[in-house]
Amino acid sequence: MPSLLFCGPKLAACGIVLSVWGVVMLAMLGIFFCSKSAVLIEDVPFTEEDIRNDKSPPQNIYSLYNQVGINCFIAAAIYVGVGAVSLCQVRLNKRQEYLVT
Repeated sequence: MPSLLFCGPKLAACGIVLSVWGVVMLAMLGIFFCSKSAVLIEDVPFTEEDIRNDKSPPQNIYSLYNQVGINCFIAAAIYVGVGAVSLCQVRLNKRQEYLVT
């Protein structure tokens, strides 16, 4: 039976730490983008045409804020998946320590 173990204990622990940090950071960024924080306006991808061609300019910018916030939440979910894989690797490494070959 093939083993699902593909990384060592240190790399798996590093993956867990990076995943926790990524989830916290991206979730907070997603919250701030969805609340339309003015500090993050530089990270919203809009052009001058978006402002000029829109009948109600704030609505177009607000929809871009929401889209970036959703992208942050999606990236946080991917980090949750990477953390789950890293946690499984830690468990498999601990189980392998107790096996007698």
